[in-house]
Amino acid sequence: MATVGVLALQGSYNEHIAALRRLGVKSVEIKKPEQLLDVASLIIPGGESTTMAKLAELHNLFPSLREFVRMGKPVWGTCAGLIFLANKATGQKTGGQELVGGLDCTVHRNFFGSQLQSFETELSIPELVSTEGGPETFRGVFIRAPAILDVGPEVQVLAHCPVSSNSTWHSNSTWHSNSSGEDKEEKGTEDKVIVAVRQGNLLATAFHPELTSDNRWHSYFLKMAGDVEGSSSSIASIGVDNSRFERSNIDLPIFL
Repeated sequence: MATVGVLALQGSYNEHIAALRRLGVKSVEIKKPEQLLDVASLIIPGGESTTMAKLAELHNLFPSLREFVRMGKPVWGTCAGLIFLANKATGQKTGGQELVGGLDCTVHRNFFGSQLQSFETELSIPELVSTEGGPETFRGVFIRAPAILDVGPEVQVLAHCPVSSNSTWHSNSTWHSNSSGEDKEEKGTEDKVIVAVRQGNLLATAFHPELTSDNRWHSYFLKMAGDVEGSSSSIASIGVDNSRFERSNIDLPIFL
């Protein structure tokens, strides 16, 4: 099985590495462009997206990251990683930030609010259940999280998150939450927002699977990588312990 790269500039890369280790998969920290030549797939972790972008620019990683995506190699972005992969991001800090792009969607960088508004919730995940089994929901950990405002026609929506009718975003903002790719805009009427998608070789989640004991998203990504590498049979042999989907009693780290 090929080694999985984990972008290790800042954020929760150690947690992703630990999750891969639980599945018996070797991973390597990616900090320099030339290291991407040694991996067949890549995880871009959660973190502070502006800081990560500045560090990636400092190390001249953006051209290599874009080429990695363009070549069709599997890439999974979680939280800040989702922002990196999006073709367009709103709600950015003054001056904005550089993006890798490739994922046909618009992301709002801080859709769910500040660090104090971080939360956990159960997400319906029918596609994940169909391939990985286990419970019908996944405990999504949202830490100063983004959300996907709209998607293109080639993007498959994998999960939505409920948005409270009395929340600031629900009552005062306009956003797109359209899984079909058609242009549809509603104001103050949506009750859910997109938080997980797949487009070909790209996977993105607004939440943090690496902060739970449920390894199904990592297993799903590994099977994506296996399909591209032509070794899906070896990936499929990875067992998922369906008895270990208890809620993790974790403290939300301050790295977003």
